[in-house]
Amino acid sequence: MKQFIFALFACFSLITAAHAAETFTFDPNHTYVEWHVGHFDFSNPSGKWFANGTVTLDKEHPQKSKVDVTIDVASLVTGIPELDKHLKGEVFFNVAKYPTATFVSDKTIVTHDNTAKVHGILTLHGVSKPITLDVKLNKVGMSPITNKMTVGFTASTVFKRSDFGMNSFLPGVGDEVKINIEAEAVKNA
Repeated sequence: MKQFIFALFACFSLITAAHAAETFTFDPNHTYVEWHVGHFDFSNPSGKWFANGTVTLDKEHPQKSKVDVTIDVASLVTGIPELDKHLKGEVFFNVAKYPTATFVSDKTIVTHDNTAKVHGILTLHGVSKPITLDVKLNKVGMSPITNKMTVGFTASTVFKRSDFGMNSFLPGVGDEVKINIEAEAVKNA
């Protein structure tokens, strides 16, 4: 009888594990957040931040998938060292006081086989506001480089920096910030 109960428990555990959500950790070498903002209507400069965190994918119930990301605002790179220094200062990002930003999802709406709208809370510059990411799942598979199960995403959103208390040089420096995200994440062991 004990063997039967053990076997039943083992089967139940395998079935549950097969349908359980899987957690992946973002690869810091292939995950970044890129921003674009208008500059007095002459151009749309961009910069990049690096990010880390996790994404939990539920194949059986994709609407239950979640993301939790920390963006290293202090890692800001534009390719122009003086501009980086200016943007990291008190006038814009004030990285001494706010070195990171976070995004934590609270709702996923599947829109197609490989796309979704991921709603969540962005905390930037000490202010938390809801935003929505338009997300495309690019690929799920074994990475030929790491030999680990990997997922890749592309995402985008737009928000107003003034909503996060960043009002410097408005309206010359645009209020609307366009965000593009490229991310790869590796399955946790």
